[in-house]
Amino acid sequence: MPIVAQSTETTDWVSRYADEVIEESERRAPGKPVVVASGLSPSGPIHLGNLREVMTPHLVADEIRRRGHEVRHLISWDDYDRYRKVPNGVVGVDDSWAEHIGRPLTAVPAPKGSPYASWAEHFKAAMVEALGELGVEFDGISQTEQYTTGTYREQILHAMKHRGDIDAILDQYRTKKAPAKKQSQKPVDEAELEAAEGSGAAADDDGTGSAGYFPYKPYCGDCGKDLTTVTAYDDDTTELTYTCTACDFSETVRLSEFNRGKLVWKVDWPMRWAYEGVVFEPSGVDHSSPGSSFQVGGQIVGSIFGGKQPIGPMYAFVGISGMAKMSSSKGGVPTPGDALKIMEPQILRWLYARRRPNQSFKIAFDQEIQRLYDEWDKLEGKVADASALPADVAAHSRAVGTAAGELPKTPRPMAYRTLASVADITAGAEDQTLRILSELDPADPLSSLDEVRPRLDRAEAWINTQVPADQRTVVRKEADTELIKSLDDQGRASLRLLLDGLDSHWSLDGLTHLVYGVPKVQAGFSADATPKELPAEIKVAQRTFFALLYHLLVGRDTGPRLPTLLLAVGQERVRKLLGE
Repeated sequence: MPIVAQSTETTDWVSRYADEVIEESERRAPGKPVVVASGLSPSGPIHLGNLREVMTPHLVADEIRRRGHEVRHLISWDDYDRYRKVPNGVVGVDDSWAEHIGRPLTAVPAPKGSPYASWAEHFKAAMVEALGELGVEFDGISQTEQYTTGTYREQILHAMKHRGDIDAILDQYRTKKAPAKKQSQKPVDEAELEAAEGSGAAADDDGTGSAGYFPYKPYCGDCGKDLTTVTAYDDDTTELTYTCTACDFSETVRLSEFNRGKLVWKVDWPMRWAYEGVVFEPSGVDHSSPGSSFQVGGQIVGSIFGGKQPIGPMYAFVGISGMAKMSSSKGGVPTPGDALKIMEPQILRWLYARRRPNQSFKIAFDQEIQRLYDEWDKLEGKVADASALPADVAAHSRAVGTAAGELPKTPRPMAYRTLASVADITAGAEDQTLRILSELDPADPLSSLDEVRPRLDRAEAWINTQVPADQRTVVRKEADTELIKSLDDQGRASLRLLLDGLDSHWSLDGLTHLVYGVPKVQAGFSADATPKELPAEIKVAQRTFFALLYHLLVGRDTGPRLPTLLLAVGQERVRKLLGE
């Protein structure tokens, strides 16, 4: 059942952009579907920074759908881009892939062991799967298909005819001092650099090749690479001559019949804006500098192609806890699929929905994911009791579903940190996991692990893939008799108080009350005394008591939350390890 729109009552960034996009679409193309766009290059793993390129227009498009408007979210797969270099850290890829540099991504073989026919299809498939899980509705466009079937032939011939005008626009920026290089999360086609400098290998110092400027780059008919230079072009016959610096091949073709090449990036992008009628498309901060493809494209789209530049924000970087800014040219950067292994789609959607596009944020793959889930669960509670702020309600609504309906969710969402601790201690043993989770709330015991899935599966995956082996919890097999014998009277008394209270406190809440209460009772206070009623020394005593329990149970100073750990170990084994 579709989610009821709340847009008119919120002031979140998505609603504001939806207002603007609807108004602009009606001005440009009244009565037609609203068109928003994203562009992704499957040149390697498509990471969580690239996901912002998709999630920003997706959220706006979904808000527009909620209001009853027809909208298309286009994802242009830039799979006809050149293979620029062999990325690090890709399994099944070695230095031999360097021989394919310069060929279209769809003409490069997939990594070894992949079921897909090409490099582009291999990396595209992983992103498509993740977008499906995230509830992202889109129309995919293969640029290989568009170019090789002649879809853009008219636009290519038009650009070549007006190459002097394009060259004049680009020339405005050739004399400017090159801006400081910014790290990019969106792969930059090398043709973009060539468009600013002239025509590929033939470019001279002034940015113009000996045969002039050409905004089109053929792929070689012999080696298949784009290391080519256009040496002549006739507007009347459309005869184009090029040579390849890689293999010395040369040929003359009729561009009106030729489908093996593409417009350089700074011309290709605005051409597509005009061709598709794009109203909204965000771009990375790396496109905000003078002479960038977005700025130059804004001039080219109108004066050359008769279109209009899309509206849309510059979006900021997405980071990973404990990692530097992401770049897909470096190996090992997490992808949306990696994130969805350790967190539910709602959480990942929420991270992109709650921050304005120009705000950077981090995605937690470390211990911060537990705090993130605590924050999410707290928000869910506030939304349920109507105490959340309007913007937070809007972000939550956008996270849990789309205009088509809610995403699948965990029926009984127990605390992520609790599930992770249990998965850690039980090593995934389902019978033990069910026993422990059933004892968390004896008044409403869990009857099946399906009630806590998929959150349980995500927490278990996080434990198994993101927590170092030396931080995993291993329960002692035998009691540390030497440590127990060395305890003073106070230490032995604290263990006795705990053991005596196990039966009557055997639940998550009960054990929490018990372990925090033992030091209070020993100091002469009530176990129910609040922190305001207690001296500061009690906190020291609690830490000392907790450290003792951790040493006796798992052999180190820290570990999972003690109430969860006690339930996981089981009452009989706890008594044995504590020396009873």
